[in-house]
Amino acid sequence: MATVQQIVRSVIAPLTRTSLFRAVGPVLLPPVERLLARLTGGRVQLSGLLVPSLVLHTIGAKSGEPRDTYLMYTADGRGRAIVAGTTFAQERHPGWTYNLLAHPDASITVRGRRMPVRASLIGEDERDAAWARIEAQWPGYRGYERDSGRVVRLFRLQPVADTHHASM
Repeated sequence: MATVQQIVRSVIAPLTRTSLFRAVGPVLLPPVERLLARLTGGRVQLSGLLVPSLVLHTIGAKSGEPRDTYLMYTADGRGRAIVAGTTFAQERHPGWTYNLLAHPDASITVRGRRMPVRASLIGEDERDAAWARIEAQWPGYRGYERDSGRVVRLFRLQPVADTHHASM
């Protein structure tokens, strides 16, 4: 039997693929996520009400400055997270993907708990399986890739022992 969350996802998922959402989402959602994070000490994310969500903490590829990005993730069944650089089907890859390519050692915060991770780009041979997992969680999500006209970067985030992220 479908859960309430699955029913809500199936209703909201098509709305997220509309041109209105794609135009408004990138502008409105990040400030709302930051405000909610401040109010809840990072324990609650707006997107987390529908899907597993995390905050990705990276180092800027060009600037070297710390960057935080709120993302949906999909568990891969082996204790790792899969994240997709869809950017609401925009033509350009999101900045955080460049950051991970330049600096794969990063950290994530999930439900207020921060942990170091190492990012690896998911190869062509694993893309379909990764997309199948993602779409089982959020139906139609791969449509962002098709509509963007680019190959969306998929990353696997592997937790690592905390050796040098304590001060991040």
